[in-house]
Amino acid sequence: MLPLFKKTAKPKEPRPKETLPESIAGIASVLVSGLFIITFIVQAFEIPSRSMEDTLLVGDHVFVDRLTAMSKASYVGPLVPYREIKHGDIIVFLSPQEPGLHVVKRIIGIPGDRIHLRRGVVYRNGQALNEPYVKLLEHNYDPYRDEFPSVPPSGQVAWYWPMMLKEHMQGEDLVVPPGNYFGMGDDREVSLDSRYWGFIPQENVIGRPLFIYWSFETPEDQYQHTSIKERIQFVFHVIIHFFDKTQWRRMFHLVR
Repeated sequence: MLPLFKKTAKPKEPRPKETLPESIAGIASVLVSGLFIITFIVQAFEIPSRSMEDTLLVGDHVFVDRLTAMSKASYVGPLVPYREIKHGDIIVFLSPQEPGLHVVKRIIGIPGDRIHLRRGVVYRNGQALNEPYVKLLEHNYDPYRDEFPSVPPSGQVAWYWPMMLKEHMQGEDLVVPPGNYFGMGDDREVSLDSRYWGFIPQENVIGRPLFIYWSFETPEDQYQHTSIKERIQFVFHVIIHFFDKTQWRRMFHLVR
């Protein structure tokens, strides 16, 4: 009878320890990847005003898709999920009136569209729009706001807008020029939008909000408190009230 021999496992060779340069290189690659993502793919924004209620509330924090709304001039190939901005899209863009200010509105008109309002109802290319997302008017009737653009501009409009408005009128309609969009807030009563400062240039578009990743009960005028002292005070307020003032029911809601 042949003797049985028990195989002995070879001892595992110890894994070489990561050197300091390798560790630094690994951390750097993570940072570069993260920077690339937040610069070119998604970016975080906080909603500062009531203009998009009830779709977006003050204190909602959203991730914005910067990729699919990029201009055709920036298109880099079939792997990039670019698509044209379309009716009903919510977009984040740089204000044409206040440089550096980020604004969020819903696209009502794309190039070539004819827009006018009657009693607060939007007509596009002669057809009244069904807009279930719009917050209904609650207070006073405003002729300029609700009959746009048939009533001469009021004192709230940007200084350059009356002349531009006149240049793009056809009959009772405002015609959206090439390379531009017409945007409005969902809370039409408080929204200062394209009716007041004009068109949104394509090059000002940053992207489309994807979803709300966090929402915190925030005072409506908080964005105006810009001093270091006021910012530090609000940071401590958030820390103290994180659990009781976080609006948990809004987290991870898709923005539509």
